[in-house]
Amino acid sequence: MLFKHSPSPHIKQEINVHDMMFMVIYALIPGTLSSVYFFGWGVLFNLTIAISVCLLTEAVILKIRRREIYPVLQDGSALLTACLLALALPALAPWWLTTIASISAIAVAKQLYGGLGFNPFNPAMVGYIVVMISFPLEMTLWTTPMGVADGWPDFSTTFNWVFFGETPYAETIDSISMATPIDLIKTQLNQLHDVTETRHSTEYSALFSGLSGTGWQWINILFLAGGIWLVKKGVADWRIPTAFILALVFISNIFAVADYSTNSSPLFHLFSGGTMLCAFFIATDPVTASTTPRGRWIYGAGIGVLVYVIRNWGGYPDGIAFAIILMNIAAPLIDYYTQPKVYGGLDR
Repeated sequence: MLFKHSPSPHIKQEINVHDMMFMVIYALIPGTLSSVYFFGWGVLFNLTIAISVCLLTEAVILKIRRREIYPVLQDGSALLTACLLALALPALAPWWLTTIASISAIAVAKQLYGGLGFNPFNPAMVGYIVVMISFPLEMTLWTTPMGVADGWPDFSTTFNWVFFGETPYAETIDSISMATPIDLIKTQLNQLHDVTETRHSTEYSALFSGLSGTGWQWINILFLAGGIWLVKKGVADWRIPTAFILALVFISNIFAVADYSTNSSPLFHLFSGGTMLCAFFIATDPVTASTTPRGRWIYGAGIGVLVYVIRNWGGYPDGIAFAIILMNIAAPLIDYYTQPKVYGGLDR
C-alpha cells in the first residue's frame, strides 16, 4: 500500500487509504448492481444491514479504546468490509445472521488486533466463516435467480423473511430459495448423478444456462471488469489475481480432462460463485496478502488450488473464505522465504 508520505525509494504515485478503499468500492458497483438484478432485494438488505452494523461496531470499539472515531470511519475500510461481506452472504440471509457476521468481522477480526494494518486475517472472510460454521442451513438460502422459474421473490416477501422469518401463507422458504450451481452439482454427485446429467436435466437445466449458472456468469464478468480497472489504476497488484486464476484453471482442467463426468470445466469454476470477487477484491487485500513479488504468485496460486480442493472434496459449497484465511496464515512464511535480494547485497 502506498501513501502520500512513503519512505524512500519515493514512487511518484499519490494514493492514501481513503482513496484506495473507495476506488475498490467504486469497482464493486457493476458487479453489485448485477447481483441485485439477478438475486433481488435481499442483496440490498444485506448491504444496508452490513454497512450499518460494521460502521456502528467500529465506532463503539473505537470509543471503548478511546480513539478518534470519525477519521477512522472516513478511511472507508469498514465500509469496504461491509460491502464484501454483504455480497458474499446469501440473498435471503436473516438480519441477525448478517449482524453477527458484521460484528465478528469488525470487532474480532479487525479491532481486536489493533485496527487496520494490524489484522492478520481478512475481516470480511472471518465474519463469513463464523456464520458459515455456526449457521450452515441459513447460509444456503439463495433466492431463485432472475431467469429461472418466477425469479426472486418480491419486496414484501423478502422483507418479511429477512426481518421476521415469515413467508406468505401456503409458501415455505424452500419455495422461494434455490441452491447455487456449485452446491447443486456437489449434492447431485453425492447422489450418483454426474455433471452432464445434472446440467442437462429437465429440472435443473434453466439454472445452468451459459458458462456456469444463470446470473452467476454475468456477476463474475462484471467483477472481472471492475478488477481489471483496479489493476490498471495500480490499486490491486496483478500477480495475485493472475496466479489465482491460472492455478484454478490448471487444476480444474487436469481433473476435468481425467473425468469430465464428475468434474466441472475450468470455465464453470471461473464464473461460478465468488471467484472473480475473490481474485480481485478479497485476495488482493494489501494488509493480509503476501507483499513480495514472488510471494504474491505463490499466495495467489495457493488460494486457487485450495478453492478447487474445498469445492470438490470439502464439506462446504464454496471454498473461497477458507482458502483466503489459510493463505493469510501462510503469508508471513511466504514473505520470509521470498524476500528480494537487497540492491548491492549478496545472495542468500
